[in-house]
Amino acid sequence: SIDFETANEKRHSPCAVGIVVANEKEIVDEYYSLINPETYFNPFNIRVHGIVEDDVLDAMTFSEIWPELKTYLSGNLVVAHNASFDMSVIRQSLDRDKITYPELDYLCTANIAKRVWPHMENHRLNTLASYHGFPLNHHNALEDARVAAKVLQRAIEDFQADSIENFLNQCHITKGRIFERGYYPPKVKRTQKKKPTTLYF
Repeated sequence: SIDFETANEKRHSPCAVGIVVANEKEIVDEYYSLINPETYFNPFNIRVHGIVEDDVLDAMTFSEIWPELKTYLSGNLVVAHNASFDMSVIRQSLDRDKITYPELDYLCTANIAKRVWPHMENHRLNTLASYHGFPLNHHNALEDARVAAKVLQRAIEDFQADSIENFLNQCHITKGRIFERGYYPPKVKRTQKKKPTTLYF
């Protein structure tokens, strides 16, 4: 599970990253780092995550931290809440630094939550955390990544699936993918409703 915070409205301005390594039942590793975005901080973003320029002066840049991030991500299934944002941070930061994309599959826990708990008023990460009783310091990259991982674990548990593959089959969700020459997003397949039986008398 991964989460980025950005310094401004540009996706290639990550200033913090949190990664949580988990299986279907437990968290096995965590990683957090500030990132020097090599660009300006927007006051709006600062209000969201509380990170300022002085905090990242001695932090590694994205290209410097990428080899470590790649060891976590490459060849694995990656999840994120509103994954289109975090995956675009990865892609646009790699594009800026002219670095080859990794090969990875990914899922969006927001889409998964909508399929598993459709009755909820919304499927924001803080709403899901509150609903399931997960502690959350929202917009801390590690905490957001941790809750996203727990959301997926709870979804698998609620569906009583014995593996991620069986869970995705039950949910009618396919994985997205980033690869060397591009990407495609996860898809939520529409489930067909049975037509009512017409009775003739």
